[in-house]
Amino acid sequence: MHQLMENIERYLMSCRELTAFCSQNGWIDTSSLYYEIIEQNDHHVIALVQFEEILMEGSSSLAGRVSCQGKLRLTLDHYGEVARAELL
Repeated sequence: MHQLMENIERYLMSCRELTAFCSQNGWIDTSSLYYEIIEQNDHHVIALVQFEEILMEGSSSLAGRVSCQGKLRLTLDHYGEVARAELL
């Protein structure tokens, strides 16, 4: 289980699918990334993902932060690695 959690966290840190949960076309603050597994079997995991979206002004200064969240279905390969993600 610990290895699965590490695999999921590593995947979420770089997955493009999370940008669909951004509301202002900002950047994902990976240091604020939190997820909770709400369903699991041998083939997939349903995860509730939360993070802060960083909003920048044209002058590259911080304009604000927005809380974002959503659900993902993470399909696992036979090694327990995330093979793909699907928005729910």
